[in-house]
Amino acid sequence: MNNFFRSRILGALLLLLFVFLAGVLGFVIIYDFTWVDAIYMTIITITTVGFGEVHPLSPSEKIFTSILIVSSIFIVGYAIKEVSEYMLSKNNIGNLRKKRVQSKINSLQNHIIVCGYGRNGRQAAQKLQAYNKPYVVIEKDEDVIERSLDDKVLFVHGNADEDETLYRAGIDRAATLICALPSDADNLFVVLSARQIKSDLRIISRAHEETSYKKLKLAGADNVIMPDRIGGDHMASLVVVPDLVEFLDNLTVSGEQDSINVEQIAFENVCADGREMAISELDLRKKTGCSIIGYKSPEGEYIVNPEPTTVVKKDSKLIVIGRPNQIEGLKQLYNV
Repeated sequence: MNNFFRSRILGALLLLLFVFLAGVLGFVIIYDFTWVDAIYMTIITITTVGFGEVHPLSPSEKIFTSILIVSSIFIVGYAIKEVSEYMLSKNNIGNLRKKRVQSKINSLQNHIIVCGYGRNGRQAAQKLQAYNKPYVVIEKDEDVIERSLDDKVLFVHGNADEDETLYRAGIDRAATLICALPSDADNLFVVLSARQIKSDLRIISRAHEETSYKKLKLAGADNVIMPDRIGGDHMASLVVVPDLVEFLDNLTVSGEQDSINVEQIAFENVCADGREMAISELDLRKKTGCSIIGYKSPEGEYIVNPEPTTVVKKDSKLIVIGRPNQIEGLKQLYNV
């Protein structure tokens, strides 16, 4: 839409330039005006300001000036129309889009807020979208927002370290905040502000420097991720245990339903009646073909390859692995 308006504005400006040059050259070449007089006569003719001529005009000069006046009236009017339409349309479209997006954000509950839409923020948003999780992105660079409109992302334009921006993103109704800003200092300030606004908010932040890890944890971040360290560890592991790493890389935990290999399932899904049961009683392997490889207790303790006698308690979660069709069967059986 903007390119359409800009092309029409460019055409209008070229027409204005053409009529201006035609007037100046006409007065200079045909009627031997000096360049200064020709420019003056052309300007007062095109703008119709009504100042006096440099000297009394001959009949032919009057005809030429009249043609220039009539031509310039239409061309100047057309140029004013195109510029006005562009300005109004740009403002109106932008305002309507912002109101529509804000209305959608105001209707969200227990959503995720992603601060920053750089490399890490975009990757986080893509994973959330793959899992159909509602999320909002806070981004201060308006050009980034304009380029990403086709992604159908709910953007809030502003600085994430400002409380007003966080409230516009619905932080008082959000479940999780992901700080993916490039600066550790900015992430630290956002974590402090967010924790002050909502004490039970889950906060995940990225960090670049080793020294920022403890500071972000003290500020209130539940998890601190260091992408550089993860990348280095991964590359080193490909040297030490390449087959194991490649196997783990092939395990898909998000994406299309026909490619997921690992999934988590909550207590309320496997024990719909609320009765705590042992893993052996669930008989998940026989029902779905999936195997339980992990258990998270209500206290947050992780147990790898839990025993069959392990009791699945309230507020706990099971980590299961299986082929994509088995994972899909698990989801259908337990309404995950």
